[in-house]
Amino acid sequence: MSLLVLALGQLVISLDYNIVYVALPDIGAGLGFSDHDLQWVVSAYVVTSGGFLLLGGRAADLLGRRRMFVLAALLYAGSSLVGGLSESSGVLVAVRAVQGLGGALLFPATLSLINTLYEEGPARNRALAVWGAAGAGGLCFGSLLGGVVVEAFGWPAVFFVNVPVAGALAVAGRLLFPADGPWDRSRRFDAAGALTATGGVTLVVFLLVQAPAEGWDTPVALTSAALSACLLTLFAVVERRSREPLVPPRLFARPGLSVAMGVTALFSATFSSVPYFLTLYFQTVHGYSPVATGLAFLVPAVVVAVGTQAGERAVSAFGVRRMLVGGFALGAVGAAALGLGLTSDGSYLRLLPGIVLLGLGQGAVWTGMWIAASAGVAADDQGVASGLASTTLQVGGAVGLAALVAVAGGVGQSASGPGLLEGIRTAVFVTAAALALGALALPALGRGAPTAGPDEAIGGADATRTAGITSP
Repeated sequence: MSLLVLALGQLVISLDYNIVYVALPDIGAGLGFSDHDLQWVVSAYVVTSGGFLLLGGRAADLLGRRRMFVLAALLYAGSSLVGGLSESSGVLVAVRAVQGLGGALLFPATLSLINTLYEEGPARNRALAVWGAAGAGGLCFGSLLGGVVVEAFGWPAVFFVNVPVAGALAVAGRLLFPADGPWDRSRRFDAAGALTATGGVTLVVFLLVQAPAEGWDTPVALTSAALSACLLTLFAVVERRSREPLVPPRLFARPGLSVAMGVTALFSATFSSVPYFLTLYFQTVHGYSPVATGLAFLVPAVVVAVGTQAGERAVSAFGVRRMLVGGFALGAVGAAALGLGLTSDGSYLRLLPGIVLLGLGQGAVWTGMWIAASAGVAADDQGVASGLASTTLQVGGAVGLAALVAVAGGVGQSASGPGLLEGIRTAVFVTAAALALGALALPALGRGAPTAGPDEAIGGADATRTAGITSP
């Protein structure tokens, strides 16, 4: 039952991120958004969730995983209720920012609960696979659910659906998860590190979201870049001088976490960017309705969910590093096949080989990278380790999508004609190349890591047989 609640928590996060996409036109018309400002219905969530993940992870370690899980679920429920009742664009953008904060608290709390409730090895791997399947399914089913409820009940329904689910999660988390115990006041929170890290990362994500549309040489972009650089530099200075830093240096004594952070960034920059271009292809090139677009994502949802389960089994058989290499390679082949199937007169069936291969690789890598991020990390540091890996996931996604849109020649929601299709194909082929490079780089990174003993999570064949995992 605990695993079901944790999986539903991840489902809520992924649904909430994706469900508003198909509702954007109705939201814009209903609340009077300008074309320029409508992007902030999505961007407000991305900026706050990406900026506060590290703080959310450390809060789970110090203040309690159950407390943070319950608080985050209540934030989701309350903000979703206000969002559905919103009558102005400013209120809705603020609601999305609060939902992003809820995600920044809920994601690392959920992940650290899994990593402490389940022993490292096969039991944790299976739990992460189930959790991963829920998240992967939510990203794709969000489009379908959004299309159905918007057509049936209007755009407020995409917010109201969260209220009972998030409220039930808060109650279930309170009843099912182990009590956190009293707050150990001997452990300091490192407020200076939290403020500088949160501010710096938030500004980085804001820059990556805003600059591609507005320009990299605008005053807002230049100011954001300068302030983020100053804050992140100050964060490094604070961490070096702090007796109890927000990010303990001991986390990087094992190279597995550093490599896992790189993997999450690459994953989000590649796999997670493809749905954006597929949505443009379905709706703009072929004229799919919101519901038809959601239905088109059903097959990817199922395949990704299957891939998460296959990834868990592959980890037990081959180790994390080999499985990640295979997942990236499979994704590269799938993205290349998908690019070949993207034509102006092509059918959905022509896309299926690429969708299946890409989805299997995506699901497998999703499971493997969270196994790698948690391997060998002490229970008291699982929250911040999850926060670090999920922060690079968010930043990688923002960087990757901005880069792919730039490479594709400025592809956007308002683009049309043959240039749009060619831009989409270019973006997908570049994604395939990036995945192939990832598959080639991982073995070299793994060989560069120090070898641990046979009872450790990082090591060679002995570690794989003992713990069921190896470092990437």
